[in-house]
Amino acid sequence: MQWSVMGIEPRPRILHLRVCAGTGGGPEKTILNSPRFIQAEGFDASVAYLCPPGDPIRESLRDRAAAANCPLYLLDDHGPFDVTLISRVTRLCRELKIDILQSHDYKSNVLAWCVRKWYRCRLVTMLHGWTDMSGRMPLYKQIDQHFLRYFESLICVSPDLVEECERLRIPKERLHHVPNAIDVEHFRRRLDPISAKEAIQARPDRFLIGSVGRLSQEKGFDRLIQAVVLLQQQGFPLDLWIAGDGPEREELTRIIGQHTTDGSIRLLGQMADLRMFYQAMNLFVLNSTREGLPNVLLEAMALEIPSIATKVGGVPELIKPGKTGYLIEPQNDVELVLAIRSAISSPELGAEMAAAGRKDIVEQFGFDARMKKIATIYRDLLEKPRHWNSKSK
Repeated sequence: MQWSVMGIEPRPRILHLRVCAGTGGGPEKTILNSPRFIQAEGFDASVAYLCPPGDPIRESLRDRAAAANCPLYLLDDHGPFDVTLISRVTRLCRELKIDILQSHDYKSNVLAWCVRKWYRCRLVTMLHGWTDMSGRMPLYKQIDQHFLRYFESLICVSPDLVEECERLRIPKERLHHVPNAIDVEHFRRRLDPISAKEAIQARPDRFLIGSVGRLSQEKGFDRLIQAVVLLQQQGFPLDLWIAGDGPEREELTRIIGQHTTDGSIRLLGQMADLRMFYQAMNLFVLNSTREGLPNVLLEAMALEIPSIATKVGGVPELIKPGKTGYLIEPQNDVELVLAIRSAISSPELGAEMAAAGRKDIVEQFGFDARMKKIATIYRDLLEKPRHWNSKSK
């Protein structure tokens, strides 16, 4: 850090760096809120997103950043071989006098490593989990894991990511487990389910199951749809609404069309504000096969929605079976159906678990507590000697 002429140390500056396209993802909620909440800990932070020119996500990011009072920079990303990003991010770091460059995905990790060759800053990465393993993602994961060894601090949102980094022989002193967090006041229930159903025009006499996420294979929406269809055939008056968009939309639409035409199962698309939808749910279901620590589950539990989730990633940190929700094995259709039936038949238990879940989220997964942990990591890092060789020591 530089020192002012008055001999007073300025506030350290952080730049969050991430690639984003299409509909974005759960990490955006954490990243865009971080600058506002870290201010109380004595740090200033900005966010730079690398986005394809003309991508609709750019306008969404602007709106969300403005709502979160987050300083935002959008840099044109022309693809995997756009080497001009190195100089553009380096220039931005110099202009903002960045002390810590924190990256959030495989491409921004590689880019941060390149930038550090030209601009002396501390390198931090946040691992959100390698959940989408379709297409080239296995290759990108290998590249990402190779470059992790060059980071001075690695913040993992779930314990399994810490364990994976340990298997990569990254020194334990660089690894930090800091769960995701949400703004617990923003996600506070204000309406009962009947009123919320009326607001979103859901049927008041039907048990509404809700889910939220990118429409991709690892989210298990196809199995959730089939489980709901089975229960409907058994006579349960269920509706299933899914918010989100992604590559599996066409296939999920086809599956829905095969089984029902009465509108009881709906794909809602991307939603800017999910709070009314959450409050209309009688049950939230996360049926993923891979996750880090899903923000959508944090949000549902904060809004006191009885929840079912699969035992993946950091989910067991959130769901205490029988106390704060239902925890099931991934890709286990029998457990999924039985858990939904239990939630329908035991509304009192569901209400008790939902209240206990809200309490846990407030006490353990609020942004204030999270930022205190991260600020400690930043301070410890800034106090350590700097090493500008090719590999962090």
